[in-house]
Amino acid sequence: MTQAPAPRASSTQPLLDTDVLRSFVAIAEYGSFTHAAKAVFRTPSALSMQIKRLETTLDKSLFVREARRVQLTEHGELLLRYARQLLQLNAETVNAFLAPTLEGTVRIGTPDDVGTRILPRVLAAFARSHPAVQVDVMTGASRDILARLDAGEIDLALITAGNRDVQSERGEIVHTEPLVWVGRADGTARLREPLPVALADHGCAWRASAVDALDRAGRTYRVAYSSEHSAGQRAAVQADLAVAPLPRSLAGSPLLELIDEPKMPALPDTHVALVVGAQCAEAGKALTQHVRAAFQALRPR
Repeated sequence: MTQAPAPRASSTQPLLDTDVLRSFVAIAEYGSFTHAAKAVFRTPSALSMQIKRLETTLDKSLFVREARRVQLTEHGELLLRYARQLLQLNAETVNAFLAPTLEGTVRIGTPDDVGTRILPRVLAAFARSHPAVQVDVMTGASRDILARLDAGEIDLALITAGNRDVQSERGEIVHTEPLVWVGRADGTARLREPLPVALADHGCAWRASAVDALDRAGRTYRVAYSSEHSAGQRAAVQADLAVAPLPRSLAGSPLLELIDEPKMPALPDTHVALVVGAQCAEAGKALTQHVRAAFQALRPR
């Protein structure tokens, strides 16, 4: 009995080159052909030719070219999501065949606010590429996480950097974003005197930055709400009990970033640092690569 031939991929279906996709993602993240060219070790003209060929292949315009930077079109936004997934899948596929099999347990510590934002995607990708490695996650304040790292109880840590209790020079800064004041969109807390503020517990970089800024500005305030997690701060703001200092990524309806409020002092950026323990094994080092990649994907275009 003759066996039917396996179906073939259409010869007319174009295939996307991973090198071109890597260039495309770099341009989208840097917002500049010049800066992206340095990152991928090509000339701006070579990148321009790659993108023109890509636009021809997909029959869609991917970038709007402005005087100082380039912006993604709607089709470019769609391709960016697919491109990142394809590049990640390509890396995982290569690792499955070429990377040595890793086993064991990795212990990572992180403040809950950082972990809930980034760890789900990190752990999902890591489990696909290194299924034999078990990851244990421990949460707590940054200073407590560092103490456990130094005691050898965990292998690596993600900490909020820049407060009085955490040595901000430790580790590698993997994420930076503005710290902003937020209030309820239709609320009046920001108008009250003294200013009611919702702060994280002592030892948090956001709390230290907010208190320092208020003190320098001479603004009278009272701590109306204190919480270990940002969810508690957000709840207080949503109830219009207070305003709060939060990373911009945590501001969202019905919370409003308080822009152009003359009585609200400017806040510094907040940072997330990756600190690797002295005894961290190869499995832990492999996990750090996924952490860096996940934070890189969060960078504004």
